[in-house]
Amino acid sequence: QVQPVESGGGLVQAGGSLRLSCTVSVGTLSFNAMGWYRQPPGKQRELVATVTRRGSEDYADAVKDRFTISRDDVKNTLYLQMHNLKPEDTALYYCNGEIRGYNYWGQGTQVTVSS
Repeated sequence: QVQPVESGGGLVQAGGSLRLSCTVSVGTLSFNAMGWYRQPPGKQRELVATVTRRGSEDYADAVKDRFTISRDDVKNTLYLQMHNLKPEDTALYYCNGEIRGYNYWGQGTQVTVSS
């Protein structure tokens, strides 16, 4: 079972912090890249942050300097640490992992930021 499983979402006030976790049954290093995506209400899914197997990170401009992606290869878990959350960060957050061109998606975890 390769499908990622997300956790850690919730309701937080603007300016608050949350940490999302994504656990996979196979090793995180099995993926060429892993990442977080989000889908705000009524909008399309968008990239939040990615990390390659070698550790190269990439972030959407909207979250740079506020979000940090990290990976624990012993625990087979991907994280997204989110600080200074804004109402516009409200979305369903998905974990993604790519192996040989195939993308695996989790079911998502809801993040709601109140103003």
